[in-house]
Amino acid sequence: MNRAVQQHIPEGYMKDAKGRLVPIDTIDEIDLTRNDLVSELTGKAKQLQQQMRDFKLAVLGDIGAFVDLAAERYEIALGGKKGNVTLISFDGRLKIQRAIQEHITFDERLQAAKALIDNCIHRWSEGSALELKVLVDDAFQVDKEGQINTGRVLSLRRHKIDDEDWRKAMDAIADSIQVTGSKTYVRFYERVGQSERWEPIPLDLAAI
Repeated sequence: MNRAVQQHIPEGYMKDAKGRLVPIDTIDEIDLTRNDLVSELTGKAKQLQQQMRDFKLAVLGDIGAFVDLAAERYEIALGGKKGNVTLISFDGRLKIQRAIQEHITFDERLQAAKALIDNCIHRWSEGSALELKVLVDDAFQVDKEGQINTGRVLSLRRHKIDDEDWRKAMDAIADSIQVTGSKTYVRFYERVGQSERWEPIPLDLAAI
């Protein structure tokens, strides 16, 4: 028997939060009114959610088609790094951004990079090396979920240090990067008056 099948509720009854069948005529009017309100608004929210999902898919499809059109007809590559693209209206007042954010982790080679960096710090003199050690220890510290902050680790690669072990460590960090997935965002903006400031058009209920 499939337990996922919803239990049939007899006419004249409602199921309470504990799964019990309760006769409707024994339920307070305010509880019935609250139930109707929550059910109605939640149903509308689900419809809106589906509309927003359909809207996003349509927007991404239209942007993708325009990027392909520009590339084929005018030999212009609109897609930026990793597929990011910004489209601005002719009057410069409206802007749409498509951004693709990759989710990355590190494999076992990250530990080799940490060992090489530790060797560097031990070999170098006191002073700046101690300051760098704080940055390194902070970068390799795990959070409550046991995850390493990828941004802090990658920020170490900005330090241009002329040392063979350091360069090997930075190469090891680059080689250890594993892309585990990506998420595509689309954002809408409108220019504020004649200024250079863009005001986002929120599609988040909490931001409206």
